[in-house]
Amino acid sequence: MSQIDYNHSPYDIGSNLVHAHQRAWARLAAPGTWWDAATRVAIASETRNALDCAYCVTRRDALSPYSVEGEHQVAGDLPDVLVEVIHRVRTDATRLTRKFYQDALAGGLSAGEYVETIGVMATVIGIDGFTKALGLPVHPLPEPVAGEPSHRRPTKTNDALAWVPTVAPEDVTEAESDLYDGLAGVNIHRALSLVPAEVQGLFDLDRVHYLPDFALRDKDTDYFDSRALTHPQIEFLAARVSVINQCVY
Repeated sequence: MSQIDYNHSPYDIGSNLVHAHQRAWARLAAPGTWWDAATRVAIASETRNALDCAYCVTRRDALSPYSVEGEHQVAGDLPDVLVEVIHRVRTDATRLTRKFYQDALAGGLSAGEYVETIGVMATVIGIDGFTKALGLPVHPLPEPVAGEPSHRRPTKTNDALAWVPTVAPEDVTEAESDLYDGLAGVNIHRALSLVPAEVQGLFDLDRVHYLPDFALRDKDTDYFDSRALTHPQIEFLAARVSVINQCVY
């Protein structure tokens, strides 16, 4: 398995970041809930490749993405419906609609597969964004580990909150008891909750890239004594990045 390190970084990277990235790469290389490891790594590869897809560039610049015909430039042999999800989410996320999600289901993806795909993409995009901001090349993707996905779906889900089924904190069962460990279970935490492992993985990264949940509204905690930026500086950067990415959350 490829091991992430920052030995050649021009900046001193904290061990908490390095270890979180290593954990993320280990998760990426392991069988997931609905995808085996080879597919997870292939999704990561296609997530990177989508940025160079000429069809996606043309479609993104069109008045409607559905007004342009063409074919994706692909990096591997993933199913067409999965390639379409990856490329649209990666290159034109602000114009996604419920119909886009429903078309993915009609094309053969399950809701769990869709959610896990988003989780894998978020992992790769976050870490790639970090390395690019430092002027470093992206890390080689890891080698997949043998094994089968668990196919474990939460017992009780809510279909009313979002396009995808989600799990409310009060509906968490013993089987997914660690789903919201250290998290309040608000909407952003619930977004990937149909696949609990992706919630845990995303917010393992979020705690070091942004803030742990307990520090979000605590102005007096000494947590910030160990950070290079103050809480207001962190929030300013977060707000600015959200605007650039057209994040409406």
